[in-house]
Amino acid sequence: MRPAPPLHEFTRARLLQGTHHDPHSVLGAHPVPGGILVRALRPWAKGVAVVAKGLRAELIDEGDGLFAAILPLREIPKDHRLLVTYEDTEVTLDDPYRFLPALGELDLHLIGEGRHEELWRALGARPMTHEGVAGTRFTVWAPNALGVRVVGDFNVWDSTVHPMRSLGGTGVWELFLPGVTEGALYKFELTRPDGSRTLRADPMARRAEVPPANASIVETSHHVWRDADWMARRGARPVHEAPFSVYELHLPSWRPGLTYRQLAEQLPAYVKDLGFTHVELMPVAEHPFGGSWGYQVTGFYAPTARLGTPDDFKHLIDSLHRAGIGVLMDWVPAHFPRDDWALAEFDGRPLYEHQDPARAAHPDWGTLEFDYGRKEVRNFLVANAVYWCEEFHIDGLRVDAVASMLYLDYSREPGQWTPNEHGGRENLDAVAFLQEMNATVYRRCPGVVTVAEESTAWDGVTRATHHTGPGGFGGLGFGLKWNMGWMHDSLEYMTKEPVHRRYHHGDMTFAMVYAYSENYVLPISHDEVVHGKRSLVSKMPGDWWQQRANHRAFLGFMWAHPGKQLLFMGQEFAQGAEWSEAHGPDWWLLDPSYSAEPDHRGVRDLVRDLNAHYRATPALWQRDTVPEGFEWIVGDAADDNVLAFVRYDAQGSPLLAVCNFSPVVRHGYRLGVPPGEPVWHEVLNTDAAGYGGSGVGNPDPLKAEPTAWHGRRVSVVAVLPPLATVWLRPG
Repeated sequence: MRPAPPLHEFTRARLLQGTHHDPHSVLGAHPVPGGILVRALRPWAKGVAVVAKGLRAELIDEGDGLFAAILPLREIPKDHRLLVTYEDTEVTLDDPYRFLPALGELDLHLIGEGRHEELWRALGARPMTHEGVAGTRFTVWAPNALGVRVVGDFNVWDSTVHPMRSLGGTGVWELFLPGVTEGALYKFELTRPDGSRTLRADPMARRAEVPPANASIVETSHHVWRDADWMARRGARPVHEAPFSVYELHLPSWRPGLTYRQLAEQLPAYVKDLGFTHVELMPVAEHPFGGSWGYQVTGFYAPTARLGTPDDFKHLIDSLHRAGIGVLMDWVPAHFPRDDWALAEFDGRPLYEHQDPARAAHPDWGTLEFDYGRKEVRNFLVANAVYWCEEFHIDGLRVDAVASMLYLDYSREPGQWTPNEHGGRENLDAVAFLQEMNATVYRRCPGVVTVAEESTAWDGVTRATHHTGPGGFGGLGFGLKWNMGWMHDSLEYMTKEPVHRRYHHGDMTFAMVYAYSENYVLPISHDEVVHGKRSLVSKMPGDWWQQRANHRAFLGFMWAHPGKQLLFMGQEFAQGAEWSEAHGPDWWLLDPSYSAEPDHRGVRDLVRDLNAHYRATPALWQRDTVPEGFEWIVGDAADDNVLAFVRYDAQGSPLLAVCNFSPVVRHGYRLGVPPGEPVWHEVLNTDAAGYGGSGVGNPDPLKAEPTAWHGRRVSVVAVLPPLATVWLRPG
């Protein structure tokens, strides 16, 4: 054994300062003239020896934690290890720098092309057995970094120990660390182009610490799925031709303090009892500030650790599926926060965000917008959408803030934005990204639906991507779109005193002018019951009885209107207070010891019955997206505050919905009805006494009479309860 030639000072400095692009060329074992050179970097060690079968060779201390020697051997010892002596202990470990790259050429090619649809399998921290040794492969995309080192509890957070190697022009850095197992905490230390250093959480981390801690965690899933029946049948019927009523909730505050596994014991039963077909979870991806409700994401691949582990979250989804309930989740590819340990200027320069500061800065939320024109960023997001659907069996993605992505001038004044190459305001990169995301998800994940929260009249949100519209763009490819216009108009009407509603009647009918331009969801979401907007029942005029009656009548109208339904938690039992993430719904309103409990229970009973009738009545969902499924009976009775319309299923079977948004009983109200149905029965009445109403209704069958009315040959005479919606079916 003899001393190794001293490292060139430049090479030594790069290695110690974390700027060496190929530490494997310096560290580890390498054939040299006269033997095998072994060099190790072990700061704080008193000594390092190479051990193998029949071999123990002490390395020479070169200072600064470097140990090296030339061993008089012809070949590198097979499976050699390092015996490292510290002040008070001695450890034997595999040398990380004796391994070939653990990331394949195909992965690197796909990453370079921006087409790796399973990016989470290539980047991040992945426990594996490599060259017969168990450990974890760490990979990260950081093309602007001068060097990258992985740090964690496995190296007492000493960044000097484990420099990573650059894998060519892809910008990917890699290191396989033997002995590192699931549960280990880690981050990446990146040396920026200016020589400064930054410590970052892994953008691809599949698990993170509980905030405000922000280290990433090496994760392996052990969950065994039991939802095969659900997964096999969920795509049997196109979603726009299927029942689809959604209960939106914020998991951390639905029942504050419950974990994912505790929620799995309560949420499926509650939602199933109410008859909703799906839940929609406000964002579950990791986020540093709970008050953002999850809409400012730092860990796009990690479910929030506030409620448990990723496997715990899978258990919750599994439980919902086995209860027959689909799971949608809010997905936020529009922006990300500026936290200095997350994505912002990740490797010292704009990387995930747009290079142009004016394009990067989101004008409303103090966040940064993604650079959708960069293929690697687009890949990061498209793969993320696939990840949630494939790894967590998510049934749908509701994409947040789509309008802010689509328009270059979104919330920007003239002079604050630059037109696209055609001189327009459309963000062509964002359009291409959304089309790619939707096409990829629908191709890979049968039965999954994507839903756009898009607040403008962008043409073709739910049109196929290969069908070009009048504006020259292909469709965005979403399955459904939130109907924000219906939401604003109908709530504007309902907040008016009944005496004034005649002047706003068009607010309730206008949605039918454009109802078939997209596949719509009718949302009464969390956004409408916070920030001074008041809860749904508190928006209503009148005394407490009238408020509840308006609330019930509106829900009856909503469930009968073309489009799918979405209702935010707490509104199903007429909570009077706005929602707060700090304490969640006011469940105490349903405590039998509370004097007004019947008022709230009555509304919840109505929601249960609405869902039951809805699911059992194809007329209410089968032809939501075609004009043949709807017919006005009377849409112009503004002075009466009355609306009446018919819904038809594919066989032509009708359901008649009649809404009386005035506080007076209308006796003997004649309504034209479709011919061929001799008798009509009241199947739902939001004024029923059991729901807290006055009990006015039509207990006896209504016989069709040969009296022409509302342009129809036959009609019925009905009693219209006050502030109520009535559903009638023939039979």
